[in-house]
Amino acid sequence: MLHLLLLTWAQTQVVLLGTGSPNADPLRSGPSTAIVVNGSSYVVDLGPGVVRRASAAAEKGIKALAPANLKTAFLTHLHSDHTAGLPDFYLMPAVLDRHAPLKLIGPKGTKSMARHIQAAYKEDIDNRVNKLEKGDAASYRIDVTEIKPGLVYKDANVTVTAIAVEHAGWPPSFAFHFQTPDKRIVVSGDTVYNEAIAKLCNGCDILVHEVYSELGLTRRPPQWQAYHRNAHTSGPDVGKIAALAKPKLLVLTHLLLWGVPESQLSKEIQSTYTGPFAIGKDLDVY
Repeated sequence: MLHLLLLTWAQTQVVLLGTGSPNADPLRSGPSTAIVVNGSSYVVDLGPGVVRRASAAAEKGIKALAPANLKTAFLTHLHSDHTAGLPDFYLMPAVLDRHAPLKLIGPKGTKSMARHIQAAYKEDIDNRVNKLEKGDAASYRIDVTEIKPGLVYKDANVTVTAIAVEHAGWPPSFAFHFQTPDKRIVVSGDTVYNEAIAKLCNGCDILVHEVYSELGLTRRPPQWQAYHRNAHTSGPDVGKIAALAKPKLLVLTHLLLWGVPESQLSKEIQSTYTGPFAIGKDLDVY
């Protein structure tokens, strides 16, 4: 019985906090994925709207995503759609009783971004800590770890490793592998077709991968077609990666559809992959 109770407590959940892109889709917040285990949350990427999406997940019963519990975040790269929510993720939980520094793990440049955000809000922080609010000064710290490929984070709940991926010239962008007590999860970040992600997954429980519609891309101007082909992964190519990776579940996020229906994206995935997959929506839980 004790074993069963421990297994239930260790059950890992993947929560999609944002499945969008730079496109201002009101139904999809900016890219963000949470791994929740043993009452702790680990958030990958911080797109616009991240704290309110996390709060909505908490109201649905995932208390690890309540603002006071948003303590650890990972950045795959520093594109604005993946980091515009960083000030929100840093400041609002500090106001809402996060009595701990923010742990922020990301590529080279993360420390500079964090320090500039702190400088931009210096007067706000001073007011909240030293005047009537009497806020917790520790909650306004950001402890930054800039990473290279390999082991990037470890605690009692997760061991996180990273590989470098190619994305629009970012030096570098990362994909992450999370090992928890009961699951293995891979989050691709933004990347072109990369078989190293399949190797990283290698039968993992959940592969969270970005995607664009091949048909949808034909509707874009030539310069944008060239950009996306060299920055992101098409539906058929995501299917090829999943066919090699053999995840128990492929979850699609950072959706770039450009007006084509989700059924078209499903056809593109199924043209190269016959396994289980889900087209993610904000607040989906796996």
